[in-house]
Amino acid sequence: METLALILAGGRGSRLDILSEKRVKPAVPFAGKYRIVDFTLSNCTNSGIYNIGILTQYLPLSLNEHIGVGKPWDLDRRDSSLSLLQPYKEWYSGTADAVLQNVAYIKRKNPKYTLILSGDHIYKMDYRKMIAEHEKNKAKLTIAVQPVAWEDTHRFGILTADESGRITKFSEKPKHADSNLASMGIYVFDTDVLLDALEKVKHPELDFGKHIIPYLLETSDLFTYVYEDFWQDVGTYDSYLEASLNLTSTVDKIQLDMYDRNWKIHTRSEELPSVKVGSKAKISQALISNGSIIAGDVKRCVLSPGVIIHPGATVINSVILNDTEVFPGAYIENAIIDKRCKIMENVVIGDGDDYTANKDNPSLLSSGINVVGSGVVVPKNTIVKRNCRIFSSAKFDNLVIESGSTLK
Repeated sequence: METLALILAGGRGSRLDILSEKRVKPAVPFAGKYRIVDFTLSNCTNSGIYNIGILTQYLPLSLNEHIGVGKPWDLDRRDSSLSLLQPYKEWYSGTADAVLQNVAYIKRKNPKYTLILSGDHIYKMDYRKMIAEHEKNKAKLTIAVQPVAWEDTHRFGILTADESGRITKFSEKPKHADSNLASMGIYVFDTDVLLDALEKVKHPELDFGKHIIPYLLETSDLFTYVYEDFWQDVGTYDSYLEASLNLTSTVDKIQLDMYDRNWKIHTRSEELPSVKVGSKAKISQALISNGSIIAGDVKRCVLSPGVIIHPGATVINSVILNDTEVFPGAYIENAIIDKRCKIMENVVIGDGDDYTANKDNPSLLSSGINVVGSGVVVPKNTIVKRNCRIFSSAKFDNLVIESGSTLK
């Protein structure tokens, strides 16, 4: 076996807050009928990599049910292997620690190369090209990198490389960066080098960026693989909504082409009927999934399977997840509504000009987005202003939810 892919899919995704309340971040729905992890899985199979281990941890049920035996990605073949790897001794305490706890699995597979991937990024990438660069450079470790805005460098592992692509410096989330080449968290290791580093580097919270890469930089040849196409970590409400709504742009402005038949994004899809559009519906710039019924107004939205928009309802600049129903007279703007919600008659979500940041967690919500958890029934005539978090267990004691509120 030439290459084994290990997908790190156990992150809680705390910045997605309500959306990761009952599911791990890679299992969060995206782009209508997909899950975030579908992009990494599809990249693997489209790249001809059929030996995959998925390292899960937090709230794995939704992710495990979605992946199953891997049939949508053609991973149930005789010559393929899909393994769901959960902690069995103790909790994973870092990205490299998760791999360390599965060393026996890697040794059993005995691949020449080990490809480490994140399960919570949105992108399309042919890993064969990166592996070819790794071989050409005779590298021990190759790190996929992408130029980022200088003001964002503090959020990433930042690399400096010479003209050949050889890495000369690595800084984990530096306050003052010398480069804007950011690690994408995608690594190709010579497997023997990976196993040796995991054995020799000791730390209770072993991490690739903080420990393994700095160690190897002193002892081995490390190279960059520059990737300049679309890649995004949808780890915040703002980035999640922005990336979702970008998919509704006109063809010449779409950053992520979901319609490329040569690089399909595969998923486990429900058997639902075709989309139904009513005679009075008004729809523009929308992604609408199977099983949806649209009889109201929808503008610049992403609707997941089974969503119902009743006559007289309006939804603008929003993401509505599976089986949510929006009743007549309701108005929703700049919102993320999770699964199986009922937005009752004459509800307004996204009202007024008060942009007070969320009082419980201002770093999560300050741009005016409202987020509603799964299964919530928003009572008739309720007005939800801006930057509100409404959890699945919320109780509505008032019909006006002031900006910056959190309902639990």
